[in-house]
Amino acid sequence: MRLARFAAALLAVLLLSGGLARADDAVAPEVRALGIESPRRVLFVGNSYLYYGDSLHNHVRRLAIENDKANEKKYGYKSITISGGTLAQHDLAHYLKPNAVGIKQPFEVVVLQGHSAAGLSEKRGAAFVQAVTAFNDLIRASGAKTALYMTHAYTPAHKSYDPAMLRKTAKLYVETGNRIGALVIPVGLAFEEAYRRKPDLKLQKDYDGSHPDLIGTYLAACVTYAALYGKSPVGNPYDYYGKIDKDSAAFLQQVAEDTVRTFYGR
Repeated sequence: MRLARFAAALLAVLLLSGGLARADDAVAPEVRALGIESPRRVLFVGNSYLYYGDSLHNHVRRLAIENDKANEKKYGYKSITISGGTLAQHDLAHYLKPNAVGIKQPFEVVVLQGHSAAGLSEKRGAAFVQAVTAFNDLIRASGAKTALYMTHAYTPAHKSYDPAMLRKTAKLYVETGNRIGALVIPVGLAFEEAYRRKPDLKLQKDYDGSHPDLIGTYLAACVTYAALYGKSPVGNPYDYYGKIDKDSAAFLQQVAEDTVRTFYGR
């Protein structure tokens, strides 16, 4: 059974990366579920990839509340970002102190998002691993669980565009997640799959080929929701108060569901 799950996850990395991943460097995620039935206190730590589009944490929280409206007031989500920043620039030890950022009870989950170029050089990759490893120790000591937000790749509009960027990023995140026993949220793979299905889709800003546009943030939120809660976003009525049209919402929800299910081998 374990071998079958490994094969399914390996195939997911190969297929969902559009053929960029090679069999000799593909890595399968070992952690496939958070282990918390319905996390309500979640901290997001990263940079502008999280705060574009009215902040990712707001959308994930709203998606979750749609299925748990009776407990809406119990959801304490926070997002702390540094523009262009790396994880090492964050004072996570302070963030995790009770009430330090406005949440009285300890966080249940901390989502870490590294710099978008973390997988493009050995130096950046090593710094990412070092920061995540140190932060995971702090997170576990606080009683919370760590999740890693796999970033998406640049488009050709970006000056540092690399056709193999997704493969490198996915490998870095999954290997690091396996090393520390953390859940990896396959946002980057979902972007790639959405582009595969609709090549003319605009998930990222035209002016830099990097940051997510509104529908990119919505897709990322659907993936994050599905990964953290183990529930499908398909059919969720949340559409950012009508700003995401029904057809687009349905498409993005399905991509998120398919990506998460395949990646984890669920």
